[in-house]
Amino acid sequence: MSASGENGPVSDQTSGPNSPDPDAQPAVEPDGEPDAEPTQPITGAGWTSPSQSHRPPARPVEPAPAPAEQLAHQPAPSPIPPQQSPWGPPQDTAQLPGQPYGASGPTTPMQQHRDDDRPRGRVSGWVWPVVATMSLLLGLMGGFLGALGYDEWEDSSSTYDDGLDAVQTQDSAPLEADNGSVPAVAQALLPSTVQILAAFEGEDEGATGSGFVLDREGHIVTNNHVVQAAAEDEGPIKVVDFEGVRHDATVVGRSPVYDLAILKITDAGALEPAALGSSVGLRVGDPVVAFGSPLGLSQTVTSGIVSALDRPVTTGDEDNVSSYINAVQTDAAINPGNSGGPLVNLAGAVVGVNSAIATTGGGSLGGGGSGNIGVGFAIPIEQVRTTADQILRNGEAQYPVIGAQVRTGGAESVGALITEVNEGTPAEDAGLRKDDVVTQVDGKPVTDGIALIVAIRTHQPGDTIEFTVNRDGSEQAFEITLDGEVG
Repeated sequence: MSASGENGPVSDQTSGPNSPDPDAQPAVEPDGEPDAEPTQPITGAGWTSPSQSHRPPARPVEPAPAPAEQLAHQPAPSPIPPQQSPWGPPQDTAQLPGQPYGASGPTTPMQQHRDDDRPRGRVSGWVWPVVATMSLLLGLMGGFLGALGYDEWEDSSSTYDDGLDAVQTQDSAPLEADNGSVPAVAQALLPSTVQILAAFEGEDEGATGSGFVLDREGHIVTNNHVVQAAAEDEGPIKVVDFEGVRHDATVVGRSPVYDLAILKITDAGALEPAALGSSVGLRVGDPVVAFGSPLGLSQTVTSGIVSALDRPVTTGDEDNVSSYINAVQTDAAINPGNSGGPLVNLAGAVVGVNSAIATTGGGSLGGGGSGNIGVGFAIPIEQVRTTADQILRNGEAQYPVIGAQVRTGGAESVGALITEVNEGTPAEDAGLRKDDVVTQVDGKPVTDGIALIVAIRTHQPGDTIEFTVNRDGSEQAFEITLDGEVG
């Protein structure tokens, strides 16, 4: 969809598909008794049960063999009929696990040796140093392999518990704040600017756009609309760096609502991250520089000024999710292919991400609309930071919602008309009703539905904001705690 604004209809994105160029149970024993094993009384010099009142006839005494021979060739004991012991069950009863009664089965005596049967061995003096050295080497190697494995796991991980704080970004601007040289800005930022080539409708490089290096881990910032088709169809995405080297890229996460995407390349090498600045301090008239690959022309630099701030802009059409941007407006030349590229101040710090332009044709750029007419829009870097942090943490981004429908068409200039309030939502909990007209959010005027959506989306899920509402001619205030959805 597109929306009418002060400067005419806002087109879809500045580039895109049509741009050129388990718990286991404890083990249970089977039911039934185990195989019975006949028990035998202890023979020889051992103890005999008191219940054995009938002893077997005495055997003739034979010469005792030598001790070792006796151990090795001990005759088998003669079987005696089992008898009832007064201290336990019959001794021919099979012994079950845990029973204290019943003799054990036959055993084989272990061969014994006296100390003087064989000489004691001695360990050579050189053995211990070798053993110690080998242990040390094995320990060091184990530690090295463990650390290597951990590093490889970290490198292959696509998310970070600490989000943006876990990666090496650049927050220091490369130039002085009062630098007035566009060439100096160009020299500082061109090494951090990349071109994006993404698949679209079976063509490997059917969509083109721009981006910039976010950190030293190889993350790239771009627009969602540049890579959306490739991500949905699992098509190839290439990142072309400032030296013309092509890198295979994967999508870490996307936010259609904010029209942002984070890519990852594994061979980032010496790519320099762009410095992340702030759009809060911008003033209308401040000079800015736009970077990107308009019309497929990589490493292009254009300059202009900040034309307006907090400009509510929507992009998208009936086939795509609309993105609502609280944009930085600029007259720096932005054309198809510039999407995702950085908008930079004269200190060389990124203040926004080029995302859309207004066109006189009123249609999408690929559908015959004109190119740059000096009305371009960039996503503020503060929103880029927030969305990038969410994607790096979870692989997805959230946006705030109140649970109400608002009219986005028409020519309202006095507020945003609520057309429906959903049950069990923050809007209902706060007391909003159908036909309420929202005129302010946190004291800032709201002119229409798009302005209301943009004002809400500049906050985060969980934030509490104040709505000023005109209801039946009277003004009322409502506090709403925002809910969140993935998108």
